[in-house]
Amino acid sequence: MKPAARRKARKLAVQALYQWLIAQSPMAEIEAQFLSKENLHETDLDYFSDLIRGVESHIDQLDQCFKPFLDRSMESLDPVELCVLRLATYEFVYRPEIPFRIILNEALELAKIFGSTDGFKFVNGVLNKVARQLRPHEV
Repeated sequence: MKPAARRKARKLAVQALYQWLIAQSPMAEIEAQFLSKENLHETDLDYFSDLIRGVESHIDQLDQCFKPFLDRSMESLDPVELCVLRLATYEFVYRPEIPFRIILNEALELAKIFGSTDGFKFVNGVLNKVARQLRPHEV
C-alpha cells in the first residue's frame, strides 16, 4: 500500500479515536460510520481498522507507555493530542516494521492539522521519549 494511503488511514483514525473519546460511542459503530464515507478509495482501510481496534484493545498499556513523560495529568491533556499520542504509541509497539521516524513525523503532522497551535511541540517531546524507551535501537 502506498504511504499516502496509510497517511489517510492515520488521519481518519485520529478523527475516529477523537469521536470515541468525546462521544463515548462504541468503537464498532464509529468504525462503521467512517467506513461508510465516500472518497475512501485511496485510503488503507485495513490499516485504519487495525489502528482504531488496536488502540481500543490496548489503551491502558499504551497510556502507561507515555504517561511517565507527561508534564501534566492525563485528564488535562488536549483530547486531540491524547488521540495522537495513543495512535503513535500503538504504532511504536505493534508496528515494528514501520520506522519510528515515519511514525513520529506522521504524528506531528496530525497534531499540526487537528491539534492546538503548539500542540505538535508537546506531542514531539513526549513521543521522542517514548521512542527512546520502546525503540532504543532506532533512536
